[in-house]
Amino acid sequence: MKYIYIMLNLFVGTFLWSIIEPKESFTCFLEIFPALLGVLVLVLTFKKFRFTNFTYLMILLHCIILFIGGHYTYAEVPLFDFIKETFHQTRNNYDKVGHFAQGFVPALIIRELFICKMVISNKSFFNFIIVSICLAISAAYEWIEWGVSISTGDKGDAFLGTQGDIWDTQSDMLFATIGACIALLLFSKIQDKQIEM
Repeated sequence: MKYIYIMLNLFVGTFLWSIIEPKESFTCFLEIFPALLGVLVLVLTFKKFRFTNFTYLMILLHCIILFIGGHYTYAEVPLFDFIKETFHQTRNNYDKVGHFAQGFVPALIIRELFICKMVISNKSFFNFIIVSICLAISAAYEWIEWGVSISTGDKGDAFLGTQGDIWDTQSDMLFATIGACIALLLFSKIQDKQIEM
């Protein structure tokens, strides 16, 4: 339980940092809202279902990625501006980290729920279904970005974050899919050990 409190304190501390003088308040709200909603759900369901510490740690890391993107906007995270200039890239690619996590972390969450709640008895399509759900989540998020951008005009441009890349939406979904696949390929055994404890 001590581990959970440490992670909650890190969550709150990073959240508070993200909302203190963000680059754009509206964009900050849009970027951090999924983290706040997700943690609210985790808190409300904690007594009914408790994830492994490993999965909670991955959720925390995803929240921190969202908080950093919210504070600076995804297109202007300083470290990735440095990377852009050093490697002569055409854009700040921090959003790709966010979209990678958007596939990586949900894959672990879904996998743990499927195992613990015995959602799927035939494991032949287990990973395929998890990756498909992660891709569906990514596509739905792209619809949200699109809807916000259309309904708010210039205010939503920083949230959309295409930075002039006409293939941004497609590459965002690709990075989420890659994240989901890597989570399943590299971290399934670690998660299994934690579930067994």
